[in-house]
Amino acid sequence: MRILVWHVHGGWMEAFVRGPHEYLVPVLPDAGPWGLGKGGRDWPASVQEVELDTLDADSVDVVVLQRPEENAAVSRSLGRRPGLELPAVYVEHNTPKVDVPYTVHPFADQHAIPVVHVTHFNRLFWDTGSTPTVVIEHGVPDPGYLYTGELEELGVVVNEPVRRGRVTGTDLLPDFAAVGPIRVFGMGTEELPQALNLKATGLSEERLRIAGDLPASQLHAELARCRLYVHPLRWTSLGLSLLEAMHLGMPVLALDTTEAGRAVPDGAGVVSNDIAALQVFARRLLDDPEEARTIGRIAREVALERYGLERFLANWNELLADLHSGTPGAAAGTAARGPTQGQLTTHGQVTERTYP
Repeated sequence: MRILVWHVHGGWMEAFVRGPHEYLVPVLPDAGPWGLGKGGRDWPASVQEVELDTLDADSVDVVVLQRPEENAAVSRSLGRRPGLELPAVYVEHNTPKVDVPYTVHPFADQHAIPVVHVTHFNRLFWDTGSTPTVVIEHGVPDPGYLYTGELEELGVVVNEPVRRGRVTGTDLLPDFAAVGPIRVFGMGTEELPQALNLKATGLSEERLRIAGDLPASQLHAELARCRLYVHPLRWTSLGLSLLEAMHLGMPVLALDTTEAGRAVPDGAGVVSNDIAALQVFARRLLDDPEEARTIGRIAREVALERYGLERFLANWNELLADLHSGTPGAAAGTAARGPTQGQLTTHGQVTERTYP
């Protein structure tokens, strides 16, 4: 089928566009947030850049919404109302940010457009009222086992860490730099040295090494040279960089917030809100490369099983097929949610189903 979807979250799109469909991605001359197109990414030929205002409305089978404003944009440009005249689903990528845990979702209490959450945590904390909801956990294209751990460093991947501050745990980076050198990848990381001012905390400026924003293939290769991966994010949905690091074969440590505890089971790393415990674990692996390698192999096995691309695409294909057939409620109820259990919540009732 032909799916209209904006390029909003690049990491999620890397997996989503590798299904068996045609993906129509809006593009504008300024390549801004409403018309990024492919954004220079090496995506399959089934991904087509389109001008929304000139797109044939009848050529679209399903629209995948990711921002509340997209609902009106589709109605205005195509003359078809999502959920009513055009099958539609809304993907919620983010944790609620206001008045948690009472935050009401923008698509709450309507039945035309089901909401797909990317984590069980998100589904639990967003108040969607009577709207049908489902969880389809992340899938990651496997970059391969690239881990060497040759650098006695802690790798971190975060975008715009200065602007996002406590959300991304930027204030915690000096705590980890006290254990060993940290190498930070991502957009806007060049602002970190001045913002953190490690010298004022008694640490050498050499403890903070800025790698910058690298293409995915280069990022994976360079990150995998670090001895372990640190995920200090406090309040984000579930950073794909954590799952990518596990795919690479890296041992990981993370704060015990949002969905991290589910993503990193025992043996694959350490998840804790005790910073001192995380520091001890980090130092241990910096000193023991063989233990780090053993833990990293377990992390990769877990990531491939739970967050593999095949499972992700199969879940989405089932949901999209039901949407296209005009049974969105059935789609929300039957799409698998990973390897354990799922729930369909609608009209205040909960129905349990077990999945393979």
